[in-house]
Amino acid sequence: MPQIAGEPWEYTLHIPHDPRAVTVCRRTLRLILTIHGLIRLTDVAELLATELISNAVRHTKGPAALRLRWRDGVLRIGAWDANPEPPDSAAALDQASLDSETGRGLTLVQACADVWGWHPLARGTDRGKYVWCDLGAA
Repeated sequence: MPQIAGEPWEYTLHIPHDPRAVTVCRRTLRLILTIHGLIRLTDVAELLATELISNAVRHTKGPAALRLRWRDGVLRIGAWDANPEPPDSAAALDQASLDSETGRGLTLVQACADVWGWHPLARGTDRGKYVWCDLGAA
């Protein structure tokens, strides 16, 4: 089994605009982390990836991608989508939002990840954004 300080790696899973793709991403992430000996990160990483990819599928019209990168003891989980608009900020939970079924995704990411952020992307006439978060092995 690979060591935590092993070689860096990166995977990208391109998905269609389909809510079922969120499950595909979650299961793929679990498999990748298991293969690389990082099973202890799986539960939190699955939560983070699910929130990021769910937002990409729910709030955009086009395809999306899940990107996983391991380097220097840090797992970066990222979601690309075709909408260049910034994600809704992760506002503090209040009692009304605690009872809501939606709108808590980035708040969960903010609470569970070591750090998170986003940036717009452009390639030719294609526009989009990349929302990411880091999860340390410690």
